[in-house]
Amino acid sequence: MVMINYIVMCFVFGTTFLAIKVGIDAGAPPFFSAGIRFFLAGLILLLWMVWRKKASFSILLRKEMFLTGIGLTFGVFAALYWAEQYLSSGIAAVLSATAPLMILLLQTFLTRQKLSGSAWTGCLVGLVGVVILLLPGLTVDFNKYWVLGCLVVLLGEVFYSGGTVYSRQVIQRFQHVSPITLNAAQMMHGGFLLLLLSLFTEQVNVQTMFTPTAALSLLYLVFVGSMMGHTIYYWLVAKTNPVFPSTWLYISPLISLCLGALLYHEPVTVLSVVGGITIIVGIVFVNLDNLKKLVSRKTRAVPTISDQR
Repeated sequence: MVMINYIVMCFVFGTTFLAIKVGIDAGAPPFFSAGIRFFLAGLILLLWMVWRKKASFSILLRKEMFLTGIGLTFGVFAALYWAEQYLSSGIAAVLSATAPLMILLLQTFLTRQKLSGSAWTGCLVGLVGVVILLLPGLTVDFNKYWVLGCLVVLLGEVFYSGGTVYSRQVIQRFQHVSPITLNAAQMMHGGFLLLLLSLFTEQVNVQTMFTPTAALSLLYLVFVGSMMGHTIYYWLVAKTNPVFPSTWLYISPLISLCLGALLYHEPVTVLSVVGGITIIVGIVFVNLDNLKKLVSRKTRAVPTISDQR
């Protein structure tokens, strides 16, 4: 069940970068569309859980939900939505792939453990990949917004890594609460903060949200990207560890690059491909020990009838 959910999540998240780009290009204000997406998705999920008598609205009053919402929703998606005004969906996805590296570094700092040789190698390789990826924007015709967009995405992943590590603690603290409820609550908090940000920074023309392209993008992101994808992610964090679910970022950039080029005619340069592959190789090296443990655990496990349900 873990691997099935993981594969579904990788595909869903791989398509969301393009869906965000399509909505923004259709005129949807970045912060407003992100806020509507997450607040609506969280509200629908929470109402469903309350209707099933498996949750209470009081969960919204817990500070843990607010803090998780800042990390997993507000910080990362404020950065991503803003940056995709200037970046292709594929480049945004590749830069987002630095999150597992940041998660491991944060966990290492918090636990005071030393990094292995492969982890340090991965950090160096990943850094080289980011530099290669930034090179197309560092031309004679310096594109400051392109470079700034790249840096903003990386800043967003700092929020994401902190939110992921913290969410693991929250899940352990609220073991009696469904991961679906926890995810819904944090999305509502994050979505509300995004709407507040939009109120002070954007002039929203609501009519642009009702154009066919923008509306379809929003609906897909609400029901598939947030309600399905992020719920599966939260479930995987609860069932495994903070690092494993975040490895969707190894696979999704390739999906996003291909979809962007095939369906949206986004340019893909040689340096973009080389930089993207270099980043992913670096991240694999960073998490090599965790991946080896995961593979050996799966190999030792003997499936039973109950495991296959």
